[in-house]
Amino acid sequence: MFLNYIKDFATKKIVKNNLSNVKHLASDNLIKTVGIIFDESYFYERESLVQELIQNGINDSDIRVLVYKDKIKKNEVFDYTVFSHKDLSWHATVDKKEVKDFIKEHFDLLINYYDTEKVALLLVSHLSKASFKVGFATVDKRLNHFMIDTNAENYKVFTDELFKYLKILNKI
Repeated sequence: MFLNYIKDFATKKIVKNNLSNVKHLASDNLIKTVGIIFDESYFYERESLVQELIQNGINDSDIRVLVYKDKIKKNEVFDYTVFSHKDLSWHATVDKKEVKDFIKEHFDLLINYYDTEKVALLLVSHLSKASFKVGFATVDKRLNHFMIDTNAENYKVFTDELFKYLKILNKI
């Protein structure tokens, strides 16, 4: 327990220091591929949010989902990529191959769908190669290019606001 606290503290410090050096590059690309990072601790409507994206014109094959769970049971089986706090190293990297592949993939849009700061989520979001990142206003402002001020339970409000502003920004 105490070692997890120290690991969280060290990783968070590294991420926060790296965020202060981030230079956001403007991208004029249209959004075709979407990556979503969920925190399943508070939000269980993963499929509903994906369906909202599909209804707004994103192809199902162009959406990749990565889910964070606080605790993963030994015999639990998932139909999507899942990671937890145990997949973090002491050097602010991720050890799980599927998560590394998600981070390396270039997305036109990354949706950081979590409204509480957890070290693992911050790290994966920061390391992602996405060209445009969207998240909640309650998370560190330097992490995302665009922030929506609502809570995670209101996924309809989130997607409505997201697509309203993506149209304004000529991203879709």
